[in-house]
Amino acid sequence: MSNSLRFAVTAAMIAAATEKTVDAVPPYPLRDAVECRARRGLPNFFGKLEAGGTVRIAYLGGSITAQPGWRVLSRQWFQKQYPKARIEEINAAIGGTGSDLGVFRLQHDVLRFKPDLLFVEFAVNDGGAPPDRIQKAMEGIVRQTWKADPTTDICYVYTSTQGMLRDLQAGKFPRAASAMEGVADHYGIPSIHMGLEVARLEKTGKVLFKAPKPKTAEEKATVAGKVLFSKDGVHPYTDTGHPLYLAAIVRSMAKIKRLGTAGPHSLPAPLQEDNWADARMVPLSRAMLSPGWQKLDPTANRLAKRFGKRLPGLWKASKPGETLRFRFRGKAVAVYDIVGPDCGRIIVRLDDRAPVVRPRFDAYCTYHRLSKLQIAAGLPDKVHSVVCKIDSKQPDKAAILAKRHQKIDDPKRFDDTAWYAGALLLRGELVE
Repeated sequence: MSNSLRFAVTAAMIAAATEKTVDAVPPYPLRDAVECRARRGLPNFFGKLEAGGTVRIAYLGGSITAQPGWRVLSRQWFQKQYPKARIEEINAAIGGTGSDLGVFRLQHDVLRFKPDLLFVEFAVNDGGAPPDRIQKAMEGIVRQTWKADPTTDICYVYTSTQGMLRDLQAGKFPRAASAMEGVADHYGIPSIHMGLEVARLEKTGKVLFKAPKPKTAEEKATVAGKVLFSKDGVHPYTDTGHPLYLAAIVRSMAKIKRLGTAGPHSLPAPLQEDNWADARMVPLSRAMLSPGWQKLDPTANRLAKRFGKRLPGLWKASKPGETLRFRFRGKAVAVYDIVGPDCGRIIVRLDDRAPVVRPRFDAYCTYHRLSKLQIAAGLPDKVHSVVCKIDSKQPDKAAILAKRHQKIDDPKRFDDTAWYAGALLLRGELVE
C-alpha cells in the first residue's frame, strides 16, 4: 500500500472517529490559541546540542509525524544549527493511533533508545477522545519518560485538520490540544501549535488547506500565489505544507532555547491521580496460547518483518476455537494486534461477564495494519481472567468494505478467520 493511500485512509479514520465520538463528550473549556508556550524550555536538550556528540530526538505520534515531513525537516534543521552534534532520529510514529496506544508502546518504541528530546504529537488522532482520557494518557507518557531518565526533555506539538480551523481562527485550541495544555502546564513542558499560523493564512486566503495539486495551466492559474497545504485536509504536502509546520518550530525554538536550567526533571504530584504511568506492553508467551498458534519468523514472514520494529513478537492463529488465555492484576487490558483482509472475529470473555464479539476486520481492511483490541478499562485493581477465542463466523466482509466503496479483489485474500496478536497492553501485572 502506498504512503499516499495510507495517509488518505488514516484521514478518513480520523474523520469517522471524530464524527462518531464528539457528541458523546461533554463540553470542555478551550484554551487561548498561542503558537508557543515555552514554559521551562528544553535546557538539557540544547545543552547537549551545544556540547556536541550524539543527540537523539524521538518523534512519538500519528501519521502526520510518520510522513517524511516536519519530523525529517526538524531533525535536518537542528543538525544544520548544531553541526558539531550528531543528531539521530527515533521514529515512533504510527498512523491512525493516539495517545491511548502511545503510552503503552512508549518503552518499546522510544525509551529503550534513550532519547534526549521527545516530541509528542497526538492532537489530531485524539480529536474525538474524552479530555479526561487524553490527560491520563499524556501524563502517563511524561511520568514514564522522567522515571526512565529525568534528564529527557519533552515538547508537545499540535497539528491540525480542516475541521479544527474554526476553533483556531476564533483564537482557541481545539479540545484535544486544550486538554494536553493542562498536562503541559502542570509539568512545565513547552508546547508548539504548528497549525496556528496555517489557520491564520488560510483565513486570509493565502493558504488552501485542502486542494489537489494542479495539473493543467488553467488549474495552476486558479491557485497562483496560494500555498497548497494538503490534499486530504489532514496530511500536509511534503514540499508545501510541512515546511509551514517547520517554520512554527523554528520560530518557537528561538523562544524555548532561552529558558530553563539544565538538570533532572522532578515529578510533582499527579495532575490526574489515576494517570496511565503504569501502562505497559507485555510480550505473549506460548503458555498463554492454545496449540494452534504459530510464532511468525521475521526473516521468512512478510508481516512479521514489516511490523517487527513495533511488536515484541507476532503470533498467528486461524482455526476457530483457538484461544489466548491469561490472568492479570490491574485496571485495564487490551491486545496489541494486526487487522487485515484475512482476519475474522474474536469472542472475548472477561471474568464472569457475558462474552462479547470483537471484529478484527473493518472497512479499511484491504491491507494489514496495527490495531488494538480493547478489552476493558476502569477495572477494579484486582486479579482478572481473560479468554479470547477465534469465532467460527466471519464478518460480512463484502458489506463492510462496501461502506467505503471497496470490493473484495481476491477472495483467497479475504477467506479466513485469522488473528495476529503481538502483545498485551496492561495497566497492571501478569499473574502466573
